[in-house]
This record gives sequence, C-alpha cells and structure tokens, in this order.
Amino acid sequence: MTSRERVLRTLEFRQPDRAPRDLWALAGVTMLRRRDFDEVLARYPIDFTDARGRYGASSVARGTPAEVGTYVDEWGCEWSVAEVGVCGEVKNPPLADWSALASWSPPWELLDNADLSQVNAWCAETDLFVKTGTHVRPFERMQFLRGSENLFMDLAWQPPEFRRLCEMIHEFNLRDISMWAETDIDGIGFMDDWGAQNSLLIAPDLWREIFKPMYKDYCDIIRGRGKKVFFHSDGYIMDIYPDLIEIGVDAVNSQLFCMDIEEIGRRFKGQITFWGEISRQDILPFGTVDDVRQAVRRVRRALDDGRGGVIAQCEWGVRDPRENIEAVFETWMEDRVAIAG
Repeated sequence: MTSRERVLRTLEFRQPDRAPRDLWALAGVTMLRRRDFDEVLARYPIDFTDARGRYGASSVARGTPAEVGTYVDEWGCEWSVAEVGVCGEVKNPPLADWSALASWSPPWELLDNADLSQVNAWCAETDLFVKTGTHVRPFERMQFLRGSENLFMDLAWQPPEFRRLCEMIHEFNLRDISMWAETDIDGIGFMDDWGAQNSLLIAPDLWREIFKPMYKDYCDIIRGRGKKVFFHSDGYIMDIYPDLIEIGVDAVNSQLFCMDIEEIGRRFKGQITFWGEISRQDILPFGTVDDVRQAVRRVRRALDDGRGGVIAQCEWGVRDPRENIEAVFETWMEDRVAIAG
C-alpha cells in the first residue's frame, strides 16, 4: 500500500494497513536540532509531502521569521520574536486604527505571482499524499491585522469596517483555495486557532454566524475539485466538531488532550479523521517515554477501531526529548487489538 493509498483509505474509513504518520516540527527543531530531526524522519518516514508550489514574492515582508528580533510578514504585520525558533506575536498591527483600511488591501501579489508549475509533475512522480497549507486563517488573520483586543470588540459590535475586512479577507481566501484546487494535489489545508484551554474563544453561535459560512465556502471548493479538506485549530473546540463535520472537513488537527478524548470518540468517531495529536503542552516536553506510550494508547482506544479515521501525528517542540517523539511512532505501530485489550 502506498502512502497516498494509506492516507486516502484512512480519510475514507476503508481499513488502511496502519495509521499514516505525520510529524510537524517547530522551526527551532529544524534550526537547532537538524540531525535529530533528519534521523527520526529516516527511521519513521511520514506519509505526506508538500506540494512544491510557491507563493509570489512579497513587496512588504522584511526580516527573518523565527529569529530573535522583529520581522514583517507578507500582510504587513510586524512580529516580535523573543526566543529563537518560535513565530512570536504581532506588536504593531497595521489596521489597529480603522482609518488605515481605506488604503490597505490583501497581498494579491502572493497569488498573482505564484509558481505552481512543478506541482502536477510532483503529484505524478510521488507515491506520498500531496497536501498544501494556505494563507487561509480568517480569524487569526484579522487578529494579526487588527490586534486581538480590537478584534474581539469588533466581533461584539460588528461595525461596517469589520464587515468590510471580513469580505476582503474572504475574497483573498477564496482565490487562494481555488488556485490550489485547480492542481493535482490530494489535499488542501486551512486553519484558525479557536480554543482556549477549556472553551471556545467566542460563543459558538457567533462562530456559526460569521466564520462557519466562510469555512463552508472553502470546503465546497476543495471537495468540488475532488480534494480532501484538512483543518487545524488549537485549544478546546469540541463545540464546533459537529459543524466541521457538517461542512465537509475530512481531517481535523486539534489538541485532543484539552478535551475529553473518550467523549470525542463516543460522539464523533467514524465521522471525521483525527489528524493527531499527542499533548505538546505537557506529555511530549515533560513526560517520560512511558507517559507518551500511554497517551498514544489512550487516543487509540478512544478513536481507532481499525477502519481508519486516525493519523499518527505529533508536533515536535524544540525542548521535547527525541525519545518521546520516537515513542509516539513506535507505539502507533503496536497492534490495535492489543491496545484495546
């Protein structure tokens, strides 16, 4: 079974030979621990590959992301980084004052000058599942542009400027998604971090009013072109799992250990694929190898019935012991029946 076949069988609940592997590494790992990273990938190859397409060059970006100091991203947001290898936080949002909206526009040059010329050839050449991320993250994008405090007030009051910004961001996102959907890739991802530790950051009904229709548009485009939909969100998001299933998300990457994993399994197993994860807040950085093994087994008992619907994913933080990351994938190789027993 090829990796592409394995992932598709997993997403479609058609009994893959094993759970597909996926490893995310924070920039600090590849910057400071490259040898460890390469050796783990050599021992446990992942089943996914990037699409090998590139967005166009930005005329406003400057500085180096993940390096201590400041940098400006493609959207004109200035980030402050206090520790090497992390993304940092926006300190000077360009639309903090609504008066700036009149002269601002999304960075269309990223799409106008994108180079996807090698994408289809790579899809034909590789047996891996080809997936791309996008710039699509409407809630977070507006946080970066407005600042978090301003945006939460916008959500409460919904002034005309906020509605206009939503439309501008959504227009860009639709074109971004559509651009990738015209290629031969297998899956397209988008994201927004919606959860605090034990609740959503906004009321579920407000999320359904403003953001769910946007997400549905993205899913409709992706699925309409025969691609799979991947979505990531940090924090507690159990309240919107049914909505993600309804609009057609195939795989969700969420912080399972912020929620009741057994309840997630009872309610949603077999309806959506759980694309990781193992807790990066405590178990991976601070737990023992046995703690990691028990965490993986807990996820499998709750979510893995052998039909598919689970991806063996974890995120490697710069301080996480290598042996803990290896233990994740070692344990996923165990027999499911033995785990259940």
